[in-house]
Amino acid sequence: MGGLYRETSAEEVAGVFTAAWTAGIRYFDTAPYYGYTRSEHMLGQQLVAHSRDSYVLSTKVGRLMRPDATVKPGDDGWAKPYPFRPHFDYSYDGVMRSFEDSQQRLMVARIDILYVHDIGRFTHAATHDHYWTQLTTGGGFRALDELRRSGQVTAVGLGVNEWEVVHDAMQEFDLDCAMLAGRYTLLEQKCLTTLMDECHRNGTGVVIAGVFNSGILAGNNKFNFNDAPAEIVERVRSLKSACDEFSVPLPAAAIQFPMAHPAVVSSVVGIRTDAQLRQNLEWLETAIPDTLWQALQDRGLIDPAAPVPCNTQQSGIG
Repeated sequence: MGGLYRETSAEEVAGVFTAAWTAGIRYFDTAPYYGYTRSEHMLGQQLVAHSRDSYVLSTKVGRLMRPDATVKPGDDGWAKPYPFRPHFDYSYDGVMRSFEDSQQRLMVARIDILYVHDIGRFTHAATHDHYWTQLTTGGGFRALDELRRSGQVTAVGLGVNEWEVVHDAMQEFDLDCAMLAGRYTLLEQKCLTTLMDECHRNGTGVVIAGVFNSGILAGNNKFNFNDAPAEIVERVRSLKSACDEFSVPLPAAAIQFPMAHPAVVSSVVGIRTDAQLRQNLEWLETAIPDTLWQALQDRGLIDPAAPVPCNTQQSGIG
């Protein structure tokens, strides 16, 4: 709905939302950053027709969106962003202001899950310590706790592309959950024992995002939003070859694999059209033989300690 790389029309938004609702999907995720507030506005317009208790809604804090007439199409990849420029702010006041702004754009008094968006050393490089201090001693986590205690949000966590910062945050604050994008997938399981298993032990739910690693597991050549390096392309080729041997679409294995970990409570897959939604649901429901997972482990293509789906397991998707 934010219009990444190309504009998503109002008709497409209404069509995909209606298709999702009809399919039984009741968890919807957004963020102020997506389309420079476009996504929150559009999602709010769809949700307003439904009872507030009939769905689960998450959005994010960490960026304040300030009016800026110089915003132009293509900024940060957004095809037609609204005229608001993001400014990082993880402080107490920044979190509270961001939350209230999202309430207005989404037209709701309560948000179920509030994630801290894009904190981490890879994201912020030399400024990470500054923003981490805002979140810790600067009161960002305290603001989340107050919102949770007041009932204005039900759960709080991190929404990030870096698993290490989730682990760091768990040492500082009681996280209910984390949305982890691209770091626990069919292609990558480096965080299995260090983070995923710890989340399971602590009862911290993990919402998996980026199951296609920016698209390379669904047929394009993007990895982490950039052109994939040669070693990643070769690994994906090996994964696809194994899936082909068992007549399983690679994207089906990619959607289903992370759902097998007991810490994972849902998956968020970015979609633009109702046709993409139907395709993702078809992949989710594809029968995958246990022998494929065994073959992937035997060939060193997935971590042998990683939980894998079995053919009787039920999965869910947000």
